[in-house]
Amino acid sequence: MVNQKTTATEIGFSLDDFAALLDKYDYHFSPGDIVAGTVFSIEPRGALIDIGAKTAAYIPIQEMSINRVDSPDEVLQSNETREFFILTDENEDGQLTLSIRRIEYMRAWERVRQLQAEDATVRSQVFATNRGGALVRIEGLRGFIPGSHISTRKPKEDLVGEELPLKFLEVDEDRNRLVLSHRRALVERKMNRLEVGEVVIGAVRGIKPYGAFIDIGGVSGLLHISEISHDHIDTPHSVFNVNDEVKVMIIDLDAERGRISLSTKQLEPEPGDMIKNRDRVYDKAEEMAAKYREKMRAQQQGIPPASITLPVDDAPEAIEVAEEDIEIPEDLELPSATEDE
Repeated sequence: MVNQKTTATEIGFSLDDFAALLDKYDYHFSPGDIVAGTVFSIEPRGALIDIGAKTAAYIPIQEMSINRVDSPDEVLQSNETREFFILTDENEDGQLTLSIRRIEYMRAWERVRQLQAEDATVRSQVFATNRGGALVRIEGLRGFIPGSHISTRKPKEDLVGEELPLKFLEVDEDRNRLVLSHRRALVERKMNRLEVGEVVIGAVRGIKPYGAFIDIGGVSGLLHISEISHDHIDTPHSVFNVNDEVKVMIIDLDAERGRISLSTKQLEPEPGDMIKNRDRVYDKAEEMAAKYREKMRAQQQGIPPASITLPVDDAPEAIEVAEEDIEIPEDLELPSATEDE
């Protein structure tokens, strides 16, 4: 006969054994994990969340949303179950700190990367400006528009509250940088209505040693010095002044880089007319442009015309030099995409 006392001692199960077993099968929570949790207590500056740990986890009000939250009940409701990000390990009381804000940031970065891959144009309202440019919000992230990529005659300060079309320049989650361009969005939209070989009227908005920048309907095109005339020109200043109205022909549209290249040389009835007789160039512009388009079509069809005048080989140089005027300065301090206001 088995000794019942001995057997009971051998298979006995104390409270300490039960606690040890609970520890053995307890879930292990680590910072960075995303877990399901249920709200069971809302406090003035946070909430207690049941995620299955021994102690209720806590989410402070500043971690409840990408956007500003004044009261926890704007975001959470009692008994609501949703996902939470584990922000910190257990404190001395065994309590974990949670975040919804981090999940929203992760999903926001994923969305803007997708929008960039699609080369999408987005619209956003300017909420602030600084020395370097303007600030907007895209999917809750702070985006920065460098001053060189703001295409408007308004002072930057007057843009606050205005909604702008924007293209993505840089989406870098690791460096916490989201950079956008108003200029490229406008150029793309304008390019959809423009054609190579088309004659347009514009105004000189800036003159550089390598060419003149011409405003054509709110976007800027470059008239490179090599495309002003068949005759040699020492400097564009000898031909144009700022605010001059000019008639130019489009010789290249680069939507990907947001560039419009222009020419008056291709409109000259005789070499040097832009210097000697500019009115004749403008009077004959449409006629010369039609001849230019015909030559382009002949070249594309492989029919060698008797004489063909196309943009000179150094025209690509105009594109590269023009880049200096629209790129982000190296010493420009870009705002963080997730920095609080």
